Amino acid sequence: MPDDPNASAATSVLMIRPAGFGFNEGTAASNQFQTRPAAIAPEMLQANALREFNVLAGAIRRSGVEVIVVDDRPEPGTPDAVFPNNWISFHADGTVVLYPMCAPSRRLERRADLIPILQEKYGFGVTRIVDLSRHEEEGRFLEGTGSIVFDHLNRTAYANLSARTHPELLAELSQLLGYDPVLFHATDREGKAIYHTNVVMSIGTDFAIVATEAIRDSGERLALIDRLEATGRRLVRIDLDQMERFAGNVLEVKGMDAKPVLVMSAAA
Repeated sequence: MPDDPNASAATSVLMIRPAGFGFNEGTAASNQFQTRPAAIAPEMLQANALREFNVLAGAIRRSGVEVIVVDDRPEPGTPDAVFPNNWISFHADGTVVLYPMCAPSRRLERRADLIPILQEKYGFGVTRIVDLSRHEEEGRFLEGTGSIVFDHLNRTAYANLSARTHPELLAELSQLLGYDPVLFHATDREGKAIYHTNVVMSIGTDFAIVATEAIRDSGERLALIDRLEATGRRLVRIDLDQMERFAGNVLEVKGMDAKPVLVMSAAA
């Protein structure tokens, strides 16, 4: 949630505190990075997720970033509610985008009370709502900033084509937002499309991280590299091992004294 239309990094983040985190059978087919946990009681899995959530929220707050926490609802069960960026995104001009989700179980994460909470409790200004969720009925999906990696400074929307990222929806949203869409194909070791773009790449103010090995087509790979280098950013190439540990799935935010802070997992 950047507060400046010309900023790359946000000064505040929205986090959904899990109420029933767990393995989602409905998303496993299209997410080859999803790992089934060892034999562990659902209650323990939820407790572990909640503990990690609290540690992460605290670490981000200590860096000077505003953390807005909203509790997940116990019902209906939404094991992936901790990833709200897939169904909603907030933009500096007050635009809110609602996205069509591939798995029916994840569509349950959408909630009508979230935007009013942000407006009334946190003073968020909303100028328009772009609702693309109707495309779910036609089997066309675009899963937020999982499907799209936005370069806000250069108004470019990067997206890796997959079952969860439809090229026509990318073009439609890019036109509505005034961004230039850049589509490419990235695959895992077995040649299967990688489900989300933010696994393959991330963009910060001064850098771009890309798993270039995953982009097999040399023309697409070179075009993407050229596009990113033309922005003046330092290109950080990661290999497939690093990508599989989510080193490409990181987020730059703006902390104390407007200093950049990079948020990543321990594995990354």
